[in-house]
Amino acid sequence: MEKKIASNKILWIFAIGQLGWSILAGIISNWLVFFFQPTSEEIAHGQTAYIPQGTFIGLTAIGLITAFGRIFDAVTDPMIAGKSDRLRHRLGRRIPFMRFAAIPFGVVTVLIFVSPIAESENPVNMIALFVFAMLFYLCMTAYCTPYNALIPELGRTQNARINLSTFISVTYFFGTAVAYLVPNIAAFFMTGLSPQDAMQRLGGQESVVSRFGSEMSEKILSGDFTVYSNYAEAYRITIGILAGVAIICMLIPAFLIDENKYADTTPTDTPAFKSLAATFRNKDFRLFVCSDILYWIGLTLFQTGLSFYITVLMGLEATWTFPLFAIMTAMSLVCYAPVNILAKKLGKKKLISFAFMFFAVTFLVTAFAGIIPIPGVAYGIIVAVLASIPMAILGILPQAVVADNSEADKIDTGESRQGMFYAARTFAFKLGQSLAMLIFTSIALINSEVPIGQPGYGLGYRLTAIIATVLCLLGGFVFFRYNEKGVIGKITSAASENKEENNA
Repeated sequence: MEKKIASNKILWIFAIGQLGWSILAGIISNWLVFFFQPTSEEIAHGQTAYIPQGTFIGLTAIGLITAFGRIFDAVTDPMIAGKSDRLRHRLGRRIPFMRFAAIPFGVVTVLIFVSPIAESENPVNMIALFVFAMLFYLCMTAYCTPYNALIPELGRTQNARINLSTFISVTYFFGTAVAYLVPNIAAFFMTGLSPQDAMQRLGGQESVVSRFGSEMSEKILSGDFTVYSNYAEAYRITIGILAGVAIICMLIPAFLIDENKYADTTPTDTPAFKSLAATFRNKDFRLFVCSDILYWIGLTLFQTGLSFYITVLMGLEATWTFPLFAIMTAMSLVCYAPVNILAKKLGKKKLISFAFMFFAVTFLVTAFAGIIPIPGVAYGIIVAVLASIPMAILGILPQAVVADNSEADKIDTGESRQGMFYAARTFAFKLGQSLAMLIFTSIALINSEVPIGQPGYGLGYRLTAIIATVLCLLGGFVFFRYNEKGVIGKITSAASENKEENNA
């Protein structure tokens, strides 16, 4: 039966699902470490260090949990992809997973931030965080892997594929922007303490001076620095609200798109890990994945560190995270139309390679925040504008590259394994992300005992930006070897042959 070509309306409905899951993913990637490995400023504001803050063989508790979660996520990706590719269901191969996973995905996102024991650095909280983190990554895989597998099915032509990649990139940016609003929204629910009560909460003036420095003590006593009585609770309320919005968004495509009209729902018979191995035998896909791993290690370092770069290196409040991200998003959206047009004319390889190099420059500039005598807000705007260009390119085109490779592989093998191609990509880059979390949480502790404003303060965060620079450069060099002409040529040739057969 001839499948329908999805209209732009259907593609936008599909993209709303990405808006939902990117809110949840953004909350975890941007605020999990910030919440559970708080800086001195956040502890002074009233945050509690709920889990142990020390290191084991140089690795932090939050780093180990998030890294293991990403590894667990990476391993479950091909398992869920295999089940999705082989599923026989009246609704199709992907939609049943999306309907089932959306609500648990939102619920566990909230539970991650709910520590059962109120006291500081309790091991029970660490165990609870570990359990809920594993459930989060399982639910994310159960929704996102089948969701991504629909991309080549709904975008069955080159133009539709680039359009769909553009649409989901737009909703991804908006979802991530909403996630960056967490401290801004949480501020509405926070209750500030008087200077006297604040001092008492932090253990008295002598304790404040020894822990945070005399400058911080003076700010608290003068009312220039606010200590809150319900800092963590405000974050939890905010995350609960955003998770509810995310669930609704994720359910929209799951109930409004009829997969049987647009997608090939014929199940495959290949076992999951055999299918994964076959996917990685594709040379062009391997090159793309290698570059993608390096990019995602660098990007994860940058995303995890962004709130710290803003608060520690640039000297701004955490609430500045959203305005700066909004500037970057707005500038990226301006770039979307040119990227869409240029990708169709120049191809994806040239633009992606350029984006790798430009991102490396952005990371390097970030590493010098606070050293060059520029106001923090101005420095933040410079970084946001620089990041907007590669974010636009790398937000759109990599998804289309995976779709190209899955389509070309289908021509070669006759198997419809779109789910496994996206799972293979996420399997690889999530391993990279797990490494990034270990790197960031460990390196961030370098000079962490240096008082605020003293020489060397924030050195660990600065080093993470430099590492991200190097990795992004390496990723660009690897992607230079990708044979885009060969992949596109195979798809074009097969399409021409099908057209001739239909005309005959």
